[in-house]
Amino acid sequence: MFADRTKIIIRSGKGGDGHCSFRRELYVANGGPDGGDGGKGGDLVFEVDEGLNTLMNYRHKRKFSAGDGEEGGKRRCHGKSGEDLVLKVPPGTVIRELKSGKVIADMSGDNKRQIVLKGGKGGLGNQHFATATMQVPKYAQPGKPAMELEVLLELKVIADVGLVGFPNVGKSTLLSRVTNAEPKIANYHFTTLNPNLGVVDLDDSKGFVMADIPGLIEGASEGAGLGHEFLRHIERTKMMIHVVDVAGTEGRDPVDDIYKINTELASYNKDLANRPQVIAANKMDLMYPEADSLDRLKAEFEPKGIPVFAISGVSGQGLAELLYYVSRQLEQMDSEPVVFAQEYFPEDELIYEELPYTVTVEEGVYVVEGPKIEKMLGYTNLDSEKGFAFFQRFLKEGGILDELEQKGITEGDTVKMYGLQFDYYK
Repeated sequence: MFADRTKIIIRSGKGGDGHCSFRRELYVANGGPDGGDGGKGGDLVFEVDEGLNTLMNYRHKRKFSAGDGEEGGKRRCHGKSGEDLVLKVPPGTVIRELKSGKVIADMSGDNKRQIVLKGGKGGLGNQHFATATMQVPKYAQPGKPAMELEVLLELKVIADVGLVGFPNVGKSTLLSRVTNAEPKIANYHFTTLNPNLGVVDLDDSKGFVMADIPGLIEGASEGAGLGHEFLRHIERTKMMIHVVDVAGTEGRDPVDDIYKINTELASYNKDLANRPQVIAANKMDLMYPEADSLDRLKAEFEPKGIPVFAISGVSGQGLAELLYYVSRQLEQMDSEPVVFAQEYFPEDELIYEELPYTVTVEEGVYVVEGPKIEKMLGYTNLDSEKGFAFFQRFLKEGGILDELEQKGITEGDTVKMYGLQFDYYK
């Protein structure tokens, strides 16, 4: 099975907690704090593997996690960092945030390796919190939490030229004739269920990569048949060859086919219909001498700037002219591959795990409690300007100020957080 789309859950490593301990040695009275720092959590990394061509490795396992950082130790020992997790994907894989559909990374072109989720920073040990007024800090900083995200992996083939057309018009035969590809070929609909790639080599001209995109049907842009699965592979192509059965062996009208194909392309992605096109009028070897379908194709589309080439994938008629024309057109285009820009930045958009807390009112005093708040107060120096600013930001971003206002707090009311008590003012 060709796997070109799958959903997985990825998670970076949690930072290790800082350690709280004190120096204990013979003849050393009142040894100071010596708790070590926690290790950094592992990063979640995507890396291109040129030997892969499907996403099959991610069809049967859904969750992937990097290693957590270890807790710091006594005697200022630093915790071990968590191991990075490297996920191998084929070139052309696009990683999207599942809910929004925004692009996180496009593993194409020069982008061979990208850190998608960074591991949490390790917490500081209590050795860092000793001050002249607090020489025995009995707290350490917790490690930063891991980041977790559900993503959609989509494989969009990287080809310069895409062959498009209705089923059984001869795309696979054409690809096998002009490239080193070996697609399955038979005389029935939907023979090709997988995109096939081949390299076109030309004498005295630059070669290019051609992709045989599985046959379209009407309604493909709306997901009919395997429409979306097929159409996504055309998005990177710089140019398209519309292959039509000019002999009408199945009773289809080639002029009508071109219009229907362009309608499906425009419905799926308007930019696709505006890319350079060329028509390959295939199966000339089967056309009756009196048939006028080739003349009708030329009269209809060449005035619109879409050239028509009469070819036969079986006999080879007209193939050289078609391929050299395509090569010349590609040379005039940007040589860089089509790469999708990053739209979703996990570090900016992901909110670390919510801070658990409770807000209660006891005899007119607003009491805020919770393990995260207790830890935060432990490693924040409220006597310094920087520490107080951090405290204010913590109250705002954690939603605590909003919660207090919902409880009816007004200016001058008292707020109590463990050993800290203050009057509330906006």
